Amino acid sequence: MDAKALARKHLETRLAPLRNRPELARPPRGWIRAIRDAYGMTTRQLAKRLGKSQSVIVEMEKGEARDSLTLGSLRQAAEALDCTLVYALVPNAPIEELRRMRARQIAAQRIERPSHSMALENQSLGSEAQVQEQERLTEDLLSGSPARLWDEES
Repeated sequence: MDAKALARKHLETRLAPLRNRPELARPPRGWIRAIRDAYGMTTRQLAKRLGKSQSVIVEMEKGEARDSLTLGSLRQAAEALDCTLVYALVPNAPIEELRRMRARQIAAQRIERPSHSMALENQSLGSEAQVQEQERLTEDLLSGSPARLWDEES
């Protein structure tokens, strides 16, 4: 197994437990507000801990709820709340499954283009031959540079 494949496998192992976990979704009013409320802390008290004004805290909470708060600000708030910010992008499916789906999609597009012309000339491949060619192209794409999967538009 090459180094990139091993790195993908390691990343997948770390991310898989986080996939499809609705309980980890951000609360509707945001984590800052949820933790602050759970502590029984006021916005004024959090502002003092952060060295900011109360209105800044209110704006931070609103910003988090509407996805406009920066990670830096969220990290500062987490530290002031004695929390650790955990940040991750979690693919909706296993990484290798997504790569294979993308490779199949590209392979299907590559076969579709000439197939139309060949059909007009009554030279089209049979459906089994097309499936075999798509699988061959898929494996070729997966064995080559991973960046090739993202060069073509889908």
